[in-house]
Amino acid sequence: MSHYTADHQAFAPTGNPISRFFSAIGNALVSMSTSNARVRQVEALQRLSDEELKERNLKRSDIVRHVFQDAFWT
Repeated sequence: MSHYTADHQAFAPTGNPISRFFSAIGNALVSMSTSNARVRQVEALQRLSDEELKERNLKRSDIVRHVFQDAFWT
């Protein structure tokens, strides 16, 4: 089984409802920024020619799996 780890630490909510609210917003922003970087990486690889992908030992159909390989168990 694969587990996703990132360089950031999630904000740990406390018992205070206001703290939980801002922690949820912080966690969502961190998650969006991580996802956005991966989407940009997929888009950059999609722009490469088939020859350039072959040099990187990639097929066009494997780009998403390659970019998200550490985030999902496949």
